[in-house]
Amino acid sequence: MFERLVTEAPLFFNYHNMVFIGQAMARTLGMTLIGCGVGFVFGMLIAVVRQTTSSLLWPVRLVVISYVEFFRRIPFLVILFIVLFVIEPLMPGTSLFGIATVSVCLLSTAFLSEIIRSGLESVPRAQVETAQILNFNVLQTLMMVVLPQSWRVILPPAAAFIVMFIKDTSLASQLGVIELTFAGKMLINRGFSPILGFGAILVCYFALSYPLSRFAAYLERRLAPS
Repeated sequence: MFERLVTEAPLFFNYHNMVFIGQAMARTLGMTLIGCGVGFVFGMLIAVVRQTTSSLLWPVRLVVISYVEFFRRIPFLVILFIVLFVIEPLMPGTSLFGIATVSVCLLSTAFLSEIIRSGLESVPRAQVETAQILNFNVLQTLMMVVLPQSWRVILPPAAAFIVMFIKDTSLASQLGVIELTFAGKMLINRGFSPILGFGAILVCYFALSYPLSRFAAYLERRLAPS
């Protein structure tokens, strides 16, 4: 086995294979950052809507709660195929990368909304009531009272979720998206050793997730109360 690795290594680590792996790595990172970025924005909106108490918004709250509970309880692979079978008839020719990214958005919105909601609820109710007594409107209360205190609760688990989701994007290979896991399979199908193929993919996943995990640890230390 060692002799085979020594023989194949110069052929494996050539320019074209490295470009191929780099492109797959970019797709994995792109799906994660775009999907979780969109998910964070919509998750924030959902969390804020769920915090409202207006009776006029109860149908909206019911819809967003149903959305969150539904998508948090079905596997990501199932979401991928649901999105595929819904988008393909409506928008033929949509790229598999786009379909996978939409799936990431749907799932990350549900999970991140719960993380954000827990952060918003960590602010003592007395402070919100004090802001209302001072005639702060809803937006002013959110931006000036609630969010500045809730970031320390929101950001560390949100960053950890993004790190975790880098690995979960490997399921997009079931659709044919050429991300890191699928790239490793293709390299092995070309005749390279599985140790070389998936070893390189392992290093790439580590290179993507480790800096983000260290950033999450930094946020946790930086935002921790003194």
